Amino acid sequence: MPVTLKTSQGDITLELDNQAAPITVENFLKYAKDGHYNGTIFHRVIPGFMIQGGGFSSDMKQKSTRPSIKNESSNGLSNAKYTIAMARTSVPDSATSQFFINTKDNLFLDKANSQDGVGYCVFGKVTTGTEVVDAIEGVDTTRRAGHSDVPVEPIEILSVEVSE
Repeated sequence: MPVTLKTSQGDITLELDNQAAPITVENFLKYAKDGHYNGTIFHRVIPGFMIQGGGFSSDMKQKSTRPSIKNESSNGLSNAKYTIAMARTSVPDSATSQFFINTKDNLFLDKANSQDGVGYCVFGKVTTGTEVVDAIEGVDTTRRAGHSDVPVEPIEILSVEVSE
């Protein structure tokens, strides 16, 4: 299922894998269709690792979320470069709206290789817009509102278009 993140840096098109991660894809699509992601930013950008978004407005206020979902990290998908995965806390089943796009192969985040034995659920991949991901990865970052690795100039998700 194609989904386009329209960002202030350009469009990123994703192919979501409903077969491998049905709970996660349904959760992401619900947030997208509800407009939750509109006006959120990529609030954590770490070169050589990932770009994370989906939870904070440009003034670094965290948006409210629905209850967390079950971690589907045992689905066989790997945290390879340009895949999208759910962000979570140290609690395995704590993912809500935040996601990240891997900017390199982060296989240590896979269930089989993770320190906690659980890992991070991949639920799709970037099909077009890898140059936008690369551009976001390269922006200058700072510390803001108690968070590190925040882009100096906010990179906003303007909208998310779901093609059904």
